[in-house]
Amino acid sequence: MSAYAAMTRATYLAYVRDRTSVFFTFAFPLLFLVVFGLLFRGQTVNGGLAYINYIAPGVLAWGIGNAALFGVAFTLMHWRRDDLLRLVWRTPTPLPTVLASRYAVALGTGLVQAVLFTAVALLPVFGLHLAASWPAALPVLLLGVTAFVAVGLVVGGLANTPEAVAAIANCVMVPMAFLSGAFYPVDLMPGWLQAFSRVLPLRWFVDGVTDALAGRGGLLGPATDCLALAVFAGLFTLLAARTFRWSNRT
Repeated sequence: MSAYAAMTRATYLAYVRDRTSVFFTFAFPLLFLVVFGLLFRGQTVNGGLAYINYIAPGVLAWGIGNAALFGVAFTLMHWRRDDLLRLVWRTPTPLPTVLASRYAVALGTGLVQAVLFTAVALLPVFGLHLAASWPAALPVLLLGVTAFVAVGLVVGGLANTPEAVAAIANCVMVPMAFLSGAFYPVDLMPGWLQAFSRVLPLRWFVDGVTDALAGRGGLLGPATDCLALAVFAGLFTLLAARTFRWSNRT
């Protein structure tokens, strides 16, 4: 078994061992879908777009980004606090292999979240309708997870305790959720706030999933969103490299 396969298997087993965390990773976004989906059932936004076709992609993007950021940030913080990274440093296994194993778990989690969430949203009680362009959501999901994994690496590199990870991550994700259109239509915000939201990765993630699932903007819409997410992923990866530490002692 290769070092990457062994690390991925170990990371996966460590992830599923925390059943409470796994449960709420999938249940939390579904709770928002049920509440908002039933509360605003039959209503429309954005010039006739069914509310479920707006809120479902938004909550899905937020849930996947939230899980990727928190999961990676907590993992990196624990690895460094427990000196596991110092042990890795003394082995032939390169750091990119270790981080890639955690990325694979985050990507797999995001894909399972997307399938489960979409399946529930398609139930008649919610009535989500998929446009023919829905496969375009796959590259958006891939790049969205990548961008938020990179953000998680930055947070995990800065925080030394679980409390610090939770505080920083919540300060990042909670305002971003409301400013990026995940729960509240961006079109109803003031113009300056709409412009500001474009510097937030979640805005492009939400727009990309919405464009793909609702058929908004053809293929050009998701393509533009993917490009923006790729830029964010690159920028935060560079920042994560600058903030990375092997141990809390250094």
